[in-house]
Amino acid sequence: MSAPEPPTARRSLVPLDLRRANLGLTLRWLRDHGPRSRASLANELELTRSTVSTLVAELVERGLVREGAVQRSAIGRPGTAVELDGRAVCGLGAEVNVNHISLAALDLTGTVVAERKLALDARELDEVQVVDQLVGLVRETTDLLAASGTTPVGLTVGVAGLVDRERDVLTFGPNLGWRDVALGELVRGRLEASYPVEIDNEGNLAATAEATPGDPERRDILVIFGEVGVGGGIVADGRLLRGRQGYAGEFGHMIVEPEGRRCGCGRRGCWETVSGLGALLETAADPDDPVRGAEMPLEARLTELNRRADLGDARTLAALAQVGSWVGVGAAVLTNALNPAAIVLSGYYAMVGHHMRPAIEAALRDGVLAPDAGGTRVELSHLGFLAAVRGGALASLETVFTDPTTVPRRTETATPIPSATGKEQYA
Repeated sequence: MSAPEPPTARRSLVPLDLRRANLGLTLRWLRDHGPRSRASLANELELTRSTVSTLVAELVERGLVREGAVQRSAIGRPGTAVELDGRAVCGLGAEVNVNHISLAALDLTGTVVAERKLALDARELDEVQVVDQLVGLVRETTDLLAASGTTPVGLTVGVAGLVDRERDVLTFGPNLGWRDVALGELVRGRLEASYPVEIDNEGNLAATAEATPGDPERRDILVIFGEVGVGGGIVADGRLLRGRQGYAGEFGHMIVEPEGRRCGCGRRGCWETVSGLGALLETAADPDDPVRGAEMPLEARLTELNRRADLGDARTLAALAQVGSWVGVGAAVLTNALNPAAIVLSGYYAMVGHHMRPAIEAALRDGVLAPDAGGTRVELSHLGFLAAVRGGALASLETVFTDPTTVPRRTETATPIPSATGKEQYA
């Protein structure tokens, strides 16, 4: 396996900025490449060993890294690995969707340390009522985190619709029925938190979560996030593409059936009218079937559809194949334009996509001009409905990876914390 590509030097920065940049560089390197000895870090980051030792010592003081296992090599003395320490801080990610609000907290290692979800019909409530419910979930979660000594560093709220990130305004959420909602101002005003609060599109956040740092197979992907609506994100060379005004990823509103049904956006034939959750449920079940009712949690409804498909129910299988074909039609349009390495199916697709996959792949092959669908593979997300909130939490943590000095140093009188080796280290 070849050595990681060294980072670009930052010779033009002033000393304080250079220290912050190198702290962030070290922290991101450990995130992307795993535990490293100080000698390995110095070699890979093209820094002196004394500089790396100083950087690591400060990151330990801030509770962001810790001593790991002893690493042995054929040459020289064994070295102690340095690894991320996830206990000091966490990022919060939330989602506002038609059928629910949800929240997740991730520590610095990307481990989920808390998760909350509340079913509701956002179309029956106004935006203030929905935000109040969300703020309640956030406060419950942060109270639990505080009891364990974990400090939130930010909250990123994903919402289904067009988001003006500069103003933190939901300009249009067709399935929510919201227009020009100052969501950022609403959340900040009610939460009164000491940490920053950002608003983003849920599909973009789902794509962020799927673009695993350090994984070369996830550097060029399309993420399609299906729920009541359909959205997603474009990741190219490891970076999320937002477009000129940040509205990229509204895949669900591509016109695929001009004479089709009317969409929540007001137009006819949008992709989500034939590939969204509503299309599947309406095709698979009668109106009085429990899987069509909001009383049953969404995951339970999808589990029931999987059960019926596994038993060979003809109507369920036909519905999954029909909707899967439409998913493939839209995926082919996107693949012809962007030729990603993979299309990652997230949201509700992740739960039932194994039944849809043959139809999706057939439509993809038929619709893509390049041989073998241009090498684009179809993958099912392992995150499912957690993708957007996980992406939000990761976005909140990015401030720490960019500038670790935003996390204060711990006091010298703090109690000892066991490291991964079982030895005590003082915070």
